Amino acid sequence: MSIQRINPEALRSLVGKELDPSGWTLVDQARINSFADVTGDHQFIHVDPERAKNGPFGGTVAHGLLVLSLLPALIEKSVPIPDDVKVTVNYGYNKIRFLSPVRSGKRVRARFVISEFTEPAPGRYQQVTTVTVEIEGEDKPALIAEWIAIGLVNAGGK
Repeated sequence: MSIQRINPEALRSLVGKELDPSGWTLVDQARINSFADVTGDHQFIHVDPERAKNGPFGGTVAHGLLVLSLLPALIEKSVPIPDDVKVTVNYGYNKIRFLSPVRSGKRVRARFVISEFTEPAPGRYQQVTTVTVEIEGEDKPALIAEWIAIGLVNAGGK
């Protein structure tokens, strides 16, 4: 399945509505260890299962930023983009809150609500999406964020 493309007016009509959730993604120890290697964050609560057993979470947990970094893959099949957009870029976040740790071996998925969709300049869309990352089998989400993306119609490529 690829990115869904729709008319900008159809996308505007989705503002305020919850879209289909993403699929589930496994956050296993191998993924956590790889993220630790890339970022240099080897804190024991993430990478040392034996030591982490006696830590605050009873085992290893994913880095909050690892969970946040999954958002581009999670959003891809759930949130459509305007059909005339050539490229989308991450503009930042209004708010990010890490609410619950994701234990190694758990699966996560994201729920999306498009909060705002504007065209601040011709050929440039701005979209704010409220994202809630759920942890399978748990009531409290891993994170909630307001994510801002820019869609560019004229991006110089083909």
